[in-house]
Amino acid sequence: MAVYQVVTMPNEILRNKALPIKNINSGTLRLLDNMRDTLYAFDGVGLAAPQIGVSKRIIVIDTGDNYIELLNPEIISREGEQTGSEGCLSVPGIVGLVTRNNKVTVKGLNREGQEVVYEAEKLLARVFQHEIDHLDGIVFTDRASETQREPANRRKKA
Repeated sequence: MAVYQVVTMPNEILRNKALPIKNINSGTLRLLDNMRDTLYAFDGVGLAAPQIGVSKRIIVIDTGDNYIELLNPEIISREGEQTGSEGCLSVPGIVGLVTRNNKVTVKGLNREGQEVVYEAEKLLARVFQHEIDHLDGIVFTDRASETQREPANRRKKA
C-alpha cells in the first residue's frame, strides 16, 4: 500500500470540519489501508484522515492492544476525567498537558459498513477523543493547559 505525508500545522485542512462518509467503496477501503500503513510508518497510535490531507470522517488507532478503523465516529457518552501528556504527528516537536474524559463510548462504522460501538477508558479513550477532535478541526494544543518542546526520548503520537 502507500504511506502518505502527514500534514502539519498550520495547514488549513487541520482546522476544517471533515465530511462524513456516505458510501463505502474501493476508494474508502484503499484509504483505510493507506492510513494504517501511514500510522505504522510514523510510529503513531492514532491518525485521522485530515492529518493526511483528506477531509473525511475516518480514524485509525492502534494502542498496541488492537487495531481499530472507524468511519463517521462519534462519542455518545463520556465520564470521568484524566490529565496526561499528548503529542501529535501534525504538531511535531511539541507535547502538551491535556485533560480529557477517562471513559468514552464511541460509535461508528467499520469497513463493512456495520455499526460498531467501543467502550474505552484511559489511553484508548484519550486517543479516540484526540482523533475525533481532528475531525472537528481541533488540535490538541487547543486543549492543552501547557505545552513544551518534546524531550529527546520521543513517545508515540496520536
